[in-house]
Amino acid sequence: MTTITVRRIGNSLGVILPQETLNLLNVSEGDRLTLTQTPQGMQLSAYSADFSEQIKAAQKCIKQYRNALRELAK
Repeated sequence: MTTITVRRIGNSLGVILPQETLNLLNVSEGDRLTLTQTPQGMQLSAYSADFSEQIKAAQKCIKQYRNALRELAK
């Protein structure tokens, strides 16, 4: 487990990730990250344009078929 501190960066707040974490994420300066809320907490991962498009498509289907999905969940 790694603990990081929220710091003021200009007029915003941010965190500085340790090099070890950047290596595990396989990212470097200028790369984009995705922060996702999960039942276990927040998940940080390298940004994937393909995955982002898949999420948008899934959200559209969930919205369109919300009543059917609600019935199936019973």
